[in-house]
Amino acid sequence: MFSKILALAICSAASASKLEMVSFDGNPATTFNFTELNDPVMGGRSTGTWTLNSGYGTFDGQVVDVPSLKAPGFIKASSDGKFPDVSTAVSGALLLKVRTSTPEYQGFRVALASGTLSPAYACSGGGSIPLSRGCFKAKFSVPAGSEFTTVAIPFSNFSDMWSPATGEHTKECSEEQDVCLTAAKLAAIKRVEFWAEGALGKVHLDVQEIAARTSAGEVVMLREMEEGPARPPTQYDTCSGPVQPQLRYNMSLFTSSVQIPNETQATAVCCDRRLQALAEPRFTYEAVGLFSQLDKTTGVTTFYDSVCGIPVFRAPVNRTLEEFQADTKEHGWPSFRTAEIIAENIVTHKDTTYVISKCGTHLGSFLPDEHGDRWCIDLSCVSGDPK
Repeated sequence: MFSKILALAICSAASASKLEMVSFDGNPATTFNFTELNDPVMGGRSTGTWTLNSGYGTFDGQVVDVPSLKAPGFIKASSDGKFPDVSTAVSGALLLKVRTSTPEYQGFRVALASGTLSPAYACSGGGSIPLSRGCFKAKFSVPAGSEFTTVAIPFSNFSDMWSPATGEHTKECSEEQDVCLTAAKLAAIKRVEFWAEGALGKVHLDVQEIAARTSAGEVVMLREMEEGPARPPTQYDTCSGPVQPQLRYNMSLFTSSVQIPNETQATAVCCDRRLQALAEPRFTYEAVGLFSQLDKTTGVTTFYDSVCGIPVFRAPVNRTLEEFQADTKEHGWPSFRTAEIIAENIVTHKDTTYVISKCGTHLGSFLPDEHGDRWCIDLSCVSGDPK
């Protein structure tokens, strides 16, 4: 039965917090034609297509090795035009309303070209050759599911310095402002591209909408609305209370989950017993720019339970920041080692692999590897403020 409940909403001091850039609904202001390009490298065998369906476009294909290089090729779909000015969202995020039947694919990327005389040239060189600056690229991942979901990619995750061989950034916006998207660049986007590169595998991506969301002046607030329960039904609710309304690391951007849309991602992943065997989408930490938000003053970041605010992990401890980042990148979720757990506040069930806080929050899984004990943790569940 539906009831009036408190639900999360993101409101802005501006007149609108979401700025539409591309749609497939026939709106002339946001309708653009995409074309697909296979890897043009000599001997490249990756193939793909872009097709227009009712209300969305489909990017489909397969990335395979280039025989002469013994490395993955790429496929991409591009559209040129004068895209809407989204400069007011410079401190916000790009929103992709997408779905996929290949959620395991790890090479999805999106690029925005601006400030270059030739977007095609810039998006081929990635700043590695003269005059090829101005094509800003970022990774993203898409959760499994038959319904469209919104993936948020902070604009601070984009860089116009990347390898044309792998798509990996050679310089990060968090380290050098010169490679960042600026308001001026977001006001004059000339090209949008979807890429599948740097990873082998089949690729399928449905795209319903591309938009930008502002963050300046935004306030996360509670409002009443007619919806299903914001918390899981009592018999499935493991948490001692509701998820905090404003999580760290931009995690409150995820206002719904794929599996149970009327629950936020954090509520579904951290508190709903029905989903304990699942996790937040891989590389979520990357989508919100976790590493750029770590404690730079002390060099050690404390992570707090997203429900009750008790400290549960600290990192890096007894290793370098680079080692913590590499461990996380390798597995796709924040990965902690023995010295980094706050043992009195968590319970590790080695038989089921579940890692639970004293507040009943499901934090993630215990998954040892060749380097020893490892706690593979959902950022959604350790983004709280201390209580």
